[in-house]
Amino acid sequence: MTITIYPAIDMRGGNCVRLLQGDYDKETIYGDSPFDMAKTFAANGAEWIHMVDLDGAKDGKRVNDSFVIEAAKQLPVKVQIGGGIRSEEDILHYLENGVTRVIIGSIAVSNPKFAIEMIQKYGKQIVVGIDAKNGYVATHGWITTSEVKAVELSKRFADAGAETFIFTDIATDGTLSGPNISAVCEMAEVTGKNVIASGGVSSLADLQALNAEGVKGAIVGKALYENRFTLKEALAIGEVKR
Repeated sequence: MTITIYPAIDMRGGNCVRLLQGDYDKETIYGDSPFDMAKTFAANGAEWIHMVDLDGAKDGKRVNDSFVIEAAKQLPVKVQIGGGIRSEEDILHYLENGVTRVIIGSIAVSNPKFAIEMIQKYGKQIVVGIDAKNGYVATHGWITTSEVKAVELSKRFADAGAETFIFTDIATDGTLSGPNISAVCEMAEVTGKNVIASGGVSSLADLQALNAEGVKGAIVGKALYENRFTLKEALAIGEVKR
């Protein structure tokens, strides 16, 4: 097995942006066309593209979905999308329009019964996104921190049949300070499932370290936009056997 690289496109107001530690007041704009960014990633060999509707996450409804569907339908890549997904209608809206996987996050905390129903109904097409501050789950665009521990929530959904998790350590997200490898590995150990690391990747060495620990995937955003390394260089690490 090798690590899968997921170049990230976070969308706000129709732009490609990155936030610092999930703070909507600390935004950097990197482009005005999510589709063009996705097209560039696809041209450079991406197998997957990770897209996040930041407006949707904050508002609790789909906002930037047209860009996601455009990429899913027109590009030779697999797309996974998170942000603003609160209903089965939202899930179907994406799956029926070419999106490969839908990420449920806030709704998994506020309505775990619904989340389990969707996991059992749609199987591998559902990814559980768990964003944590100091080990506790944060929701609604990271504005609210719950009293639920990230590892406990992940275990519950793994037992219900979830196959893939995305773990974001908010303290490292957008900081280029290195990923929280121990927390990712803990979640993988507790669940026995695939866990994708998100947040903090700053260098090829970070990706190599994740790969060496057996982490299944890594979402890479700011490091690509800041030209710390190229997507092709990152993808090459994904070709190195553990």
